[in-house]
Amino acid sequence: MPTKPDHDKSKSEDTPHYHGHRERLRERFYSAGADALSDYELLEMALFAALPRRDTKPLAKTLIKTFGSFAEVVHAPVARLREVEGIGESAINQLKLIAAAAHRVAKGDVNSRNALSSWNEVIDYCRTSMAFADKEQFRLLFLDKRNQLIADEVQQTGTVDHTPVYPREVIKRALELSATALILVHNHPTTPYSITLDHA
Repeated sequence: MPTKPDHDKSKSEDTPHYHGHRERLRERFYSAGADALSDYELLEMALFAALPRRDTKPLAKTLIKTFGSFAEVVHAPVARLREVEGIGESAINQLKLIAAAAHRVAKGDVNSRNALSSWNEVIDYCRTSMAFADKEQFRLLFLDKRNQLIADEVQQTGTVDHTPVYPREVIKRALELSATALILVHNHPTTPYSITLDHA
């Protein structure tokens, strides 16, 4: 007597093993929040859209092992990301989109507060914008008399340990914007999270 086809078994074999894992991860994210997820798990979710037909867990773990943290992964230079086995352009674009979104959110937070009212706020804002840049930047924050941010501009980009500064260009731009205060910022690519600030 012929055996009855096991439709449930056939269906389970056709479904990639990671689908259930994705659903469980999403459920934990929405029920308990991002703090309930480790860096690599949050990175897994970030890669879902870019890699819909792949298990993103191994790649997420490799990226965290290579760069150190979620923040360092999304801010890693494109050239270094391309060196990671298994990553493609769609995944890199997704990571760079997240980095750009983080910068935009930080800038929006500053605008909503209307002012950079403390050095801690300035440092937090600058770290979001440039702490993981692979080259040294000379960045200018132009403020009005109430310390409201008028503009945030990268004036020069240099090498890993050097960037030129041209005082004439700085003053010229400040006058164009009618700024009454300046915060001059530069990063240290060899030391992530390291930011140097000067106020004028």
